[in-house]
Parts: sequence; C-alpha cells; structure tokens
Amino acid sequence: MWRFSLTDAVSAQIEQKMLDELYADFEDAGLMPLWTQREDLMPMSPQSEAVPHLWRWSELLPIAERSGRLVPVGRGGERRAIALSNPGLPGSPYATPTLWAAIQYLGPREVAPSHRHSQGAFRFVVDGEGVWTNVDGDAVAMRRGDLLLTPGWAFHEHHNVADRPMAWLDGLDIPLVAGLDAGFFEFGPDGLSTRATPQRSRGERLWGHPGLRPISQPDRLNSPLVAYRWEHTDAALTAQLELEDEDAPGVIEPGHAGVRFSNPTTGKDALVTMRTEMRRLRAGTRTAPVRTVGSAVWQVFDGEATATVGDKVFEIATGDLFVVPSWCEVGLTARTQVDLFRFSDEPVYEALGLARTSRGEQK
Repeated sequence: MWRFSLTDAVSAQIEQKMLDELYADFEDAGLMPLWTQREDLMPMSPQSEAVPHLWRWSELLPIAERSGRLVPVGRGGERRAIALSNPGLPGSPYATPTLWAAIQYLGPREVAPSHRHSQGAFRFVVDGEGVWTNVDGDAVAMRRGDLLLTPGWAFHEHHNVADRPMAWLDGLDIPLVAGLDAGFFEFGPDGLSTRATPQRSRGERLWGHPGLRPISQPDRLNSPLVAYRWEHTDAALTAQLELEDEDAPGVIEPGHAGVRFSNPTTGKDALVTMRTEMRRLRAGTRTAPVRTVGSAVWQVFDGEATATVGDKVFEIATGDLFVVPSWCEVGLTARTQVDLFRFSDEPVYEALGLARTSRGEQK
C-alpha cells in the first residue's frame, strides 16, 4: 500500500514554491502564460461583451429635443449627437465593440460646422427634411428614408434651412478605428462651403443612373454616390415582393425582401467598414433565426414587429433601435408590413476571413 511520506510533502512544498516564484517572475517581466488564459483568449464561440438592447424612439426624440433647447452646436463638441450606450459596455458611448450609433438633432436654421475624420459615417433619416449635408462641398439634401454617406476623411457640414428641427440616425465605425489606433480628426473652415440647396447633388447627377458608370471615373474604396434615395429603395423592395407573388426569385426568404447599398465602382459595400441594408417583411412573416459573426444595429423605418435577440424579446415600432451582438441569434416577426434599416461591421470580418453565418429554419 502506498503511504504518504514526509519527503513527498516537502517535495510538493518545494515545487509549489518554485511555481509561485515562476508566476511572480512572469508578472514582473510583463508575461502571461497561455495555459492560464486560453479560455478567455480563444473561446469556443464569440463571447461579446455587448448585450441585446432596445432604445425606443418615443423616448429618444424628446431627450434630443431637450438637448436642442439647452446645448448649442459649435466648435469643440461640433455635433449635437447622442450616442447609444450598450449596457454591456458600461461607461462607453458604443452600441457594440465596433459600431457607434447616435441620434443627431439640428434645430431650425442651425449649422453644424465643417470637419473631417478617418472614421467612416452615414446618416439615415426616419422622418423629416430641411437639412442639407455638404460632403466635400457637394450639397446633399436629407429626406425621409434616405441614406447619406460621409466616407472617411471627407469634409462635411450640415445646415438646416427650415423653420423646424430635424433628427436622424448617425452610424460610424468609431470604436473599430479606436481599437486599431487609426483615428484622426481635423477641423474645417468656419463658414459653410456652400449654401446651395439643389434637388440633386453633383454626386447623384454623375453616379445615380442605374447600371451606368461614368467612363472617366476610377474605382473608389468607398462609394462616390453619397445619397441613396428612398424612392429607389422602396421601388426595389416592392419589386422583390411582386416577383415573389409571380413565383420568381428575388426575396431572401418567403415574405422577406432586402437590398444592400453598394459602391457603384466595385459592387461591394457602399462603405468599406460598414454594411448598410434595408429589409421589408410582409405582415405575418416570421424570419429564420440567424447568427452572424459581427454586430449590427437595426432601426425600424415603418411598421411594427417583434424582434427576438438572444433571450430578449422586443416589441418594436417606427424609429425604435435595437442592437444584435456578434453571434447572437436574431429573428423577426412582422405584425404589420415593416421596413427596417440595418447596419453592421460584416465587411471587416469578410475582409479578414473571419465571417461566419448560421441560419435556422423559417417557421
């Protein structure tokens, strides 16, 4: 029979002392051994710190309006933009670890001054008009349902020519660029580059013709078409559902139409780091549950639905925003016909070879 001996105990104590000294030396030398870190460094599947969350437009807009009465727009702060802060990222103004989303509010006749930055950006308008955004001196009208782009390092400014305020969704890749230590910012001139208010911007006149590309223009990393108008988005979604009625291909799945905003020079995403899409669900449609590597923010443009995100169930209506963390299952059930705008960080994961999607069955 084996018996515990004093020699064994002393040997174990000596070995433990040596191990303690080894770990202390690791710490002093700025080292960490893999065998104590593997589960955190390489989990079995993505473990996002962000959590599913819902922000209601009925609560956001009044807060933005109060900010409009109390907080001026000008140099320094630059924009009256109110960021969506994910509860899983406490103290951070980020919707997800890679995406920044905010409600920007501009009062009657106000001007948001010119600046530029390395971060890419867009504006999506749920309601209203009267604001023009000047992108590198090109005056671009902002109207309901429009997607407006501000590619990284483009000078941009906003001015409201109307007697009523306007609010919209801003989306940027701020946390992604911050994590890469690649952020730059530069103030522009104090005065507006133009006060023109054309019906169509120069970019639309050059690039906004379906399937037709100006021969004189080279490929661009980001889309040179900075305005994607609702009339075209609406027509494309309507056509997909009409084709479904004719038993022709076009929809993502039964009752679920979708379009992706693309760069006309490459056919890829309109912005190199962010994917922008619009979805339409027929009333009563229940989408298949989907998991995707990469996070997304959704905003209801019109209609009502139920969004199931992980273990959370959100009743959503016009203007509401919700966030889907990486590899978190999401499914939608439309109570009425519903249109939803979605933006995500998926182009980054695809470029790095890290993209992955798991799709369940539509019920």
